[in-house]
Amino acid sequence: MNIQQQVDHLIDTRPGKELLRPVYDDPAHPIVEGLVYRSGGTTAAYMLLTDSGRVIVNTGMGYEAPHHKRVFDAIRPGPTHHIITTQGHVDHLGGVDLFTEPGTTYIAQANNPAHQRDDKRIQALRMRTAGIWFDMLGTDARRIATENPGVSMNQSEPTPDVLFEDRLDLDVDGLRIELYAAVGETTDCVVVWLPEHRVALVSNLFGPLFPHFPNINTIRGDKYRFVEPQLATNRMVRALEPEILVTGRHEPIVGAELIGASLDRLHDAVTWVHTEALAGFNAGIDVWTLMDTIELPPELRVGQGYGKVSWAVRTFWEEYIGWFRLQSTTELYSDRSVSALCELVEVAGVEAALERAEAALARGDAPLALRLGEAIVLVAPDDERVRALMAASHQHLLDNGGDVSFWESGWLRTELARWSAPR
Repeated sequence: MNIQQQVDHLIDTRPGKELLRPVYDDPAHPIVEGLVYRSGGTTAAYMLLTDSGRVIVNTGMGYEAPHHKRVFDAIRPGPTHHIITTQGHVDHLGGVDLFTEPGTTYIAQANNPAHQRDDKRIQALRMRTAGIWFDMLGTDARRIATENPGVSMNQSEPTPDVLFEDRLDLDVDGLRIELYAAVGETTDCVVVWLPEHRVALVSNLFGPLFPHFPNINTIRGDKYRFVEPQLATNRMVRALEPEILVTGRHEPIVGAELIGASLDRLHDAVTWVHTEALAGFNAGIDVWTLMDTIELPPELRVGQGYGKVSWAVRTFWEEYIGWFRLQSTTELYSDRSVSALCELVEVAGVEAALERAEAALARGDAPLALRLGEAIVLVAPDDERVRALMAASHQHLLDNGGDVSFWESGWLRTELARWSAPR
């Protein structure tokens, strides 16, 4: 295979949502024997061995940290010189307190405290919606608690001991480490670079799946992720020319040529969508049309198991132009579109409206069927026919591309279960 075929193979063998199911390594998995070890989970934690101690890179959720600590301790129990988090999301820093011991220094990028504050502000919202995508029954948490009796599983909200702006060089007990500030899923990302070994630990810098289109905005709720700093980060990592790229999920990418080609593909794919979206905005094309028509050319194909091109187009619109689409006066006021449809359903009758919605689904227009169905439900909430329509529409979307993206699939499956449940 030539190098582009190798990138295609990488994409095809990392298909998307399957790789986002937590898999726990036991024992810890050697990424580089005697140097870098992984403990998988919601997002993997890593241990770097120094001459006589260790550095921990990311610590998982609080409930995962006892597992990570146990499998790392089995290789080398300490001392833990440093803890480094590659971004401020809770699945990276939740176990900082458990790994901290006398003499441990916690290092993060300078934007980390602000990011933690942002996450805290919408914590209640995320907890209400987390079950759409994540196991809220605590299956893994209960298992880990049983395997590690008496060990704290509290979620850390840590304060870094050391913050750095752009770059921080460390010589830790015989191991050279360079830390580079980056922007990806958050504005406090860190690339952990081991120059003597040409290993770059990037975790979820480009998203947990690589090379997949990034989530410019995630539907679970988060701030927008501005594309130009992300592209600059891509170029920075590319310039390091790593031989091993260690991501937050799955096996590392090995080989400088493959890593470079994958980064180039991802960079050019995002640039293509960004450029095409801006051209469409300036040409006066509405955002819905652009979402439907902007597609990656074959030579720029990347996975869409995490972020999606169509969602990026919509996010670009709102980043540059805002929420007002300049199409209707009603956009300036609280949304009454479903209420207006309800009025029409009441005039036309539930039977006629259902026939239209079912016809839309029959010709493959599930979004239209759902929009009509949402209005019919408000008029006739106990009608079994409309509930069947809503379930069938979600199933149609899953069967026709909606089962690729982790986020889209999670939402569609949750809604399918809701509408399929007996009354």
